Amino acid sequence: EKFLPKTSAPFSTNSYDAFISPNTLNLSSFTKLMKKLQEIHPEASRDRIVDALLEVRKNNKGILSGLSINSIVQRTSVIL
Repeated sequence: EKFLPKTSAPFSTNSYDAFISPNTLNLSSFTKLMKKLQEIHPEASRDRIVDALLEVRKNNKGILSGLSINSIVQRTSVIL
């Protein structure tokens, strides 16, 4: 009884993390990607770049993992 809440909390956190991680970039990659795209497209707002990245993800079966940063930059630049 006493251990049930302790074991259920990490399990649900791990399940959630496992669920979202294939569809997200890690923060370091995202930061590099945003910096590179802002350098290439200084006229584009951060929100516009994020919208373009989401479109790239949508066009790639809902995921960005498996694509190189250069490939993501190229695809996003076409949209921008």
